[in-house]
Amino acid sequence: MESVLEVKDVWKSYGDLEVLKGISFDISETEVKVVFGASGSGKSTLLRCINMLDPPDKGEIILKGQSLMDSDVDLNLMRRHIGMVFQHFNLFAHLKALDNISIGPHRVLGLPADEARERAARALEQVKLEDWADHYPAQLSGGQKQRVGIARALAMEPDLILFDEPTSALDPELIGEVLQVMLDIAKAGTTMVVVTHEMGFARAVASEMIFMDEGVVLEKGTPNHFFTSPKSERVKRFLHRLDVLYGGQEGAE
Repeated sequence: MESVLEVKDVWKSYGDLEVLKGISFDISETEVKVVFGASGSGKSTLLRCINMLDPPDKGEIILKGQSLMDSDVDLNLMRRHIGMVFQHFNLFAHLKALDNISIGPHRVLGLPADEARERAARALEQVKLEDWADHYPAQLSGGQKQRVGIARALAMEPDLILFDEPTSALDPELIGEVLQVMLDIAKAGTTMVVVTHEMGFARAVASEMIFMDEGVVLEKGTPNHFFTSPKSERVKRFLHRLDVLYGGQEGAE
């Protein structure tokens, strides 16, 4: 499989606070990497470094063989290849669901308006919201808004989609519908880096899980490794707390 993303020895500080301390991993086509760990461990900052919203202080982000740290790289062009699904949806309140999705392909990719709308309609079908195309965000549930956010990323046809705790702002009964969509697109071959504590999702589709703690990668492995024989006592304590918090329930089957 072709490499999509290489994160090499990435460091990031805000003032005197070191948030990332030498993070490295890579992801190939169709893989799903799940990043998890306690709040403040640097997970969201890592995603912001990958899409260069917050460029790293040191290290390299390489997308499809092109270093995003090169001085002559066109970041706006390269960002077209990275989709982002945010924790709090970030939809345009004045646009209907279909228009929230089609605006990117039309204005950023330069597709004709009718072609952009056709692509948006296909993306809505992928997230099972085709009947909600003409609804405004205020008319949608939190789960539906997040599915529109996923469709918006899909419509850009990126090489990679980043998910920043996509279910953490949702009511518990709405989490399942979003996770099911994420499961579906993962199994369809979408390359994904997902920051989440939904261990059922991780168990179902993760190619690799990455546990971060205080700005470093403390442990990597398959879901089977983490759920049967994690090495670090820190990881064991964290997974035990998740198990107690969620009662051993899986986030997605």
